[in-house]
Amino acid sequence: MTTLFLATTGGHLEQLDDLAARIPETGRRLWVTHANEQSRSLLADREVEFVPYVRVRNAPDVLRCVPTAHRIWRRYGVTRAVSTGSGIALGYLPYLASRGVECHYVESVARVAGPSLTGRILSHVPMIHRYTQHTQWCDPRWRFAGSVFDSYRAVTPSHADRPTGPVLRVVVSVGTAAEFPFTRLVRALVPILSPGGELARHTGRTVQVLWQTGCTPVDDPAIASVPFLPALELATALRSAHLVITHAGAGSVLGALAAGRHPILAVRRSRDGEAGDDHQTQLAAELAQRGVATVLEPEEITAAQLMATLDRGVHRPGIPPAFELAS
Repeated sequence: MTTLFLATTGGHLEQLDDLAARIPETGRRLWVTHANEQSRSLLADREVEFVPYVRVRNAPDVLRCVPTAHRIWRRYGVTRAVSTGSGIALGYLPYLASRGVECHYVESVARVAGPSLTGRILSHVPMIHRYTQHTQWCDPRWRFAGSVFDSYRAVTPSHADRPTGPVLRVVVSVGTAAEFPFTRLVRALVPILSPGGELARHTGRTVQVLWQTGCTPVDDPAIASVPFLPALELATALRSAHLVITHAGAGSVLGALAAGRHPILAVRRSRDGEAGDDHQTQLAAELAQRGVATVLEPEEITAAQLMATLDRGVHRPGIPPAFELAS
């Protein structure tokens, strides 16, 4: 058996990486995604086919996937496919299902209230098993088999975990979305996090900031930004950070929680051209309810609120349960 793991880069790939580790291994594993710093580093030790990027809600890009899906199916003898989306799933799963491949689509954990456009379209395609990561909308058409947030719990860090030295380390991440800049968050944070800014004055410490800005243009000399970071490098920075500020994207949140951090989440707004819809609002509310994140508008973030999160952390005890695929 050859299992194809298929996802676009960013949060979809982060989720698939988490879930794939919980799916029992049965034969060869092949990963199909787009090439960038995240995917190259995350999948460095695995068998990968890098394919052209599928833009958001772009039907021609989806159709152009089909010849590649055919080539990969024949070359690798694909017998099972698992995808967390987004648009790339539309280009592969229906074709593979038509060839008798056992297909599974796991909706993004960011979809708290119902399926995405990709999920709604795939719900009309026969022979594709579909999964939600939220029990509140599972039904006969959408099975619940688990969530990437399984087992994460809010904890109070010990005093030994709190920063006492002269340096305060901060990670700011706006994710890897290619189409949607988040200028509002960056502009709000510059006066707080820049050298001699509000946080430095509030704490009397030197503030070191890693700015991962994606496609968001940055022209402020106070910011030494990096558009994209390799996955392992970002994970290392998150583990050593005292404070994490990120957009409410599933992948960025998952990275912060895996590092044991209680992030401050800033929600993207579709009306400002920051996202295709407002699903981040629902995800942020869900995480706040679980007690594993704090949600603030970019304009509401202050040094005092940042420091308040030092009394909060996240822990994932034990091994998450297996993600059981339907037969």
